[in-house]
Amino acid sequence: MTFRTIGVIGAGAWGVALANVAARAGHDVALWARDPDHVADMRARRESRRLPGVALEARVRPEADLSIAGAADLVLMVTPAQALDEAAARLAPHLRAGVPLTLCAKGIERTTRRFVSDIVAARLPDNPPAVLSGPSFAADVSRGLPTAVTLAAGHEDLARQIAAALTTPNFRLYHTTDLRGVEIGGAAKNVLAIACGAAAGRGLGASASAALVARGFAELRRFGAAWGARPETLMGLSGLGDLVLTCGSEQSRNFALGLALGRGETPAGAAHGKLAEGAATAPVLVEMAREKGVEMPIAASVEALLAGRISIDRAIEALMSRPSKPE
Repeated sequence: MTFRTIGVIGAGAWGVALANVAARAGHDVALWARDPDHVADMRARRESRRLPGVALEARVRPEADLSIAGAADLVLMVTPAQALDEAAARLAPHLRAGVPLTLCAKGIERTTRRFVSDIVAARLPDNPPAVLSGPSFAADVSRGLPTAVTLAAGHEDLARQIAAALTTPNFRLYHTTDLRGVEIGGAAKNVLAIACGAAAGRGLGASASAALVARGFAELRRFGAAWGARPETLMGLSGLGDLVLTCGSEQSRNFALGLALGRGETPAGAAHGKLAEGAATAPVLVEMAREKGVEMPIAASVEALLAGRISIDRAIEALMSRPSKPE
């Protein structure tokens, strides 16, 4: 399979970063944005207001016409998990059968409890899904800083081909057939990052943060095992690697949301108008854990905190007073 052209659906910070990656890998890239004014601005300035200070690569062409991006040989879906089904429906008339869709969102659909690959498989059954995830900030990737991520697809050959197509000297992709493991790592770590941000905002110290990362990872592994993820996937870039990155930096929108909560802001205002996927994922993650009998006390505390049912101090007290047990 040859990917001469690549379409990127979504021109937020991560979409712009991946468009630049694809261009550096030698492809012509159609970068689609919903807002025509945004497209016109990107064409005029060769920069996106979503990622200021980062120039678009010469081979990136901003487009307002979805059919142009949909006509590509490989399409990257860089839309939020909660909007993925709508985006896939809009894209459907413009796709050729067999064109792979690489999904770059990290979350679980709240209303249906579907993982991102299941959303696309139901909406676009003739287009094989892949998932790209791992420890990566858009600003770092756009500037060509060294980054390694994971690309998962249901078939080994497809995973390897997409990974090869997007690899550059500074953007390395490992590949796997464990779609579910990569999806779970990306979705669950966002919820845990909110907890770590809240602890930092509350001034609980480095020891508490380390404990949250370690015990949060234990929750992620239990959830992954219950839903069919491979242990080695969760130990890799898209699991542990992404968790470590997201739980320790204000560049993460989920960590920043938790930080604001820890400093006393309300759940309604703590996101400051930015999308934090973990806020939408937390309720469904907790529901799915309960269905499988999986204990996720940190994730449950985040869900209760976001819903306004519990204060941070009460959440800390509840976590610290849990019965002692073997690790």
